[in-house]
Amino acid sequence: MKRKRVLICGASGFIGRNVFGTLSKRKDLEVIGTYHTRAFASNFASVFKVNLTNQEEVWRITQNVDVIIQAAATTSGAKEIHSKPQYHVTDNAIMNSLLFRAAHENHVPQILFFSCSIMYPSSEAPLKETDLDLNQAIYEKYFGAAWTKLYIEKMCQFYSQLGRTKYAVIRHSNIYGPYDKFDLERSHVFGATLTKVQQAKSNEKIVVWGDGQEKRDLLYVSDLVNFVEQAIDRLESSFDVFNVGSGQLISVLDLVRKIIEISGKDLMVELDQNRPTLKTTVALDTSKAKSCLGWQLKVDLENGIQKTLEWCKQFGESNKWI
Repeated sequence: MKRKRVLICGASGFIGRNVFGTLSKRKDLEVIGTYHTRAFASNFASVFKVNLTNQEEVWRITQNVDVIIQAAATTSGAKEIHSKPQYHVTDNAIMNSLLFRAAHENHVPQILFFSCSIMYPSSEAPLKETDLDLNQAIYEKYFGAAWTKLYIEKMCQFYSQLGRTKYAVIRHSNIYGPYDKFDLERSHVFGATLTKVQQAKSNEKIVVWGDGQEKRDLLYVSDLVNFVEQAIDRLESSFDVFNVGSGQLISVLDLVRKIIEISGKDLMVELDQNRPTLKTTVALDTSKAKSCLGWQLKVDLENGIQKTLEWCKQFGESNKWI
């Protein structure tokens, strides 16, 4: 049986690296990947340096491919979302425009695009894909990034209607786990908190930005990778949008306390309400992913935190994984 050839764009990033590692173990898939500025140590000869904003390079890498997993993006943490909101817009729009056009012209059968959940309104009740009302204002700090994601989602729908390529859009919640960003400049709340806890000594303080009451839907990265596998194997529609998250909320303050507890350290928590925060709360209803693709949540938050701490102890401090 002929193996499917899978291209993972952004294979050295957080999500891409996890997807690459899992799919490379499957005997029915031939997996190749791209990176741009951040290479990673690997014995794989199938990872290539590609500038996804260059039309010729995109054209070449998408030839003779059965599935494209688009995990390449410019990303940042809360600090840069506040100070550089333009950071998410230009390159993301360009690379996806070129990638989808090349996929269409090269007759690629399937694309999975990682969107996110930042376009949803704040809600403690889990939201379905159909609960997005574009007549409602998008949270101001997410305005540029959210509308860019929505534009790219519509581009997926447009190309799917041309009939050559099936598209699955993945609106995922806050992902955490191995290969995440753990530096304090670029990381999200989970990575930043875990780094602070690891570096702190007993009886020191962990500083939480804001009042800590905003809530997050957190999903361990292996559950997102499992969704990718289900979509590759079972997706039938030419275009569809799926929420992928835990469907459960935890406040930032409670998350910090839980990471401290699982780490086994004796640390205090201090609030700094003068630092920037993203005051939104979104939980995702994932019933569609379950009913259409058979996807199920497997790793709860406590186990996910424990797994991430263990991974960081082995790889994080020495940067062996880069």
